[in-house]
Amino acid sequence: MILYLGRRLLGVVGVLLAIAAVTFTIFYVLPSDPAAAACGKACSDERLEAIRAHMGLDAPLWRQFSDFVTGIFTGRTMGTGQYALRCDFPCLGYSYENSEDVWDLLVDRLPVSASLAVGASVLWLVLGLSAGVTAALRKDTLTDRALMVGAVAAASLPVYFTSVLLIYGLIRLTGLLPYPQYVPFGSDPLSWASNLLLPWLALAVLYAAMYARQSRGSMIESMAEPYIRTARAKGLPRRTVVVKHGLRAGMTPILTIFGMDLGGLLAGAVITESIFGLPGVGRLFYGALSTGDQPVILGVTLLAATFIVVANLAVDLLYAVVDPRVRY
Repeated sequence: MILYLGRRLLGVVGVLLAIAAVTFTIFYVLPSDPAAAACGKACSDERLEAIRAHMGLDAPLWRQFSDFVTGIFTGRTMGTGQYALRCDFPCLGYSYENSEDVWDLLVDRLPVSASLAVGASVLWLVLGLSAGVTAALRKDTLTDRALMVGAVAAASLPVYFTSVLLIYGLIRLTGLLPYPQYVPFGSDPLSWASNLLLPWLALAVLYAAMYARQSRGSMIESMAEPYIRTARAKGLPRRTVVVKHGLRAGMTPILTIFGMDLGGLLAGAVITESIFGLPGVGRLFYGALSTGDQPVILGVTLLAATFIVVANLAVDLLYAVVDPRVRY
């Protein structure tokens, strides 16, 4: 297990470095010039060069990337001479738009995105698995067909359409829910949940539908295995047979697609935060894309990549818990 974790962690570092290098290269070959944009139209050559030095854009690409990687672990001094600026560990640079520390921007907005991601993923797992298991246990009945028809319909709805539909139906038409605004969990847990329920639903509907279909197929397959017949022959209670034996075996493919869906979750968070006006990392990323704010884009990209690879590592470790045949 320790050797496996060591190899995977080394792989994580390699993936993050590769993503950072690709992102750097993309911005280097693009025709955009952040220094010229910051300087304005009536800008002298001397002023433009000074801004380039302040932003660290006067160095070659390999040097910029090397300084960036070094700054993540030790901090760095950006710019030279009178334009030098100290960026403390972990340094992701400063925003081109407002000169704020990118790390501080991410830390301020991370609780919002984390609340959205965790709540939506828990909601879609609960709804999807409940619908899938219920349909599997009532195979070929009216309940099964109704649940699967509903799942197919929900899976065809994009996140932005579901968001608009929920806003109209649950806020404007009926007034059942307040318009979402972020309330810190520590301040008022009830308000935190009630204000995020609508974004959770908007983000969870699509995935819950896909998980319902996947878990139905997995449960039908696992419930037909010989060990299930043996458990029933021993007189074990139906709940024990379904939950301990059937559902546990059927969770392996669910864990696989859950790890794969984490990237889609982040993409959905960008749309959801923008529609509902939530001040999260996704909305920050959308704004940075609109203005070409490279340090913010790179910081959010690395944060998202770290989240995905670490979460996939956790999913791989969970295989050993769910499936006794898996050993590391």
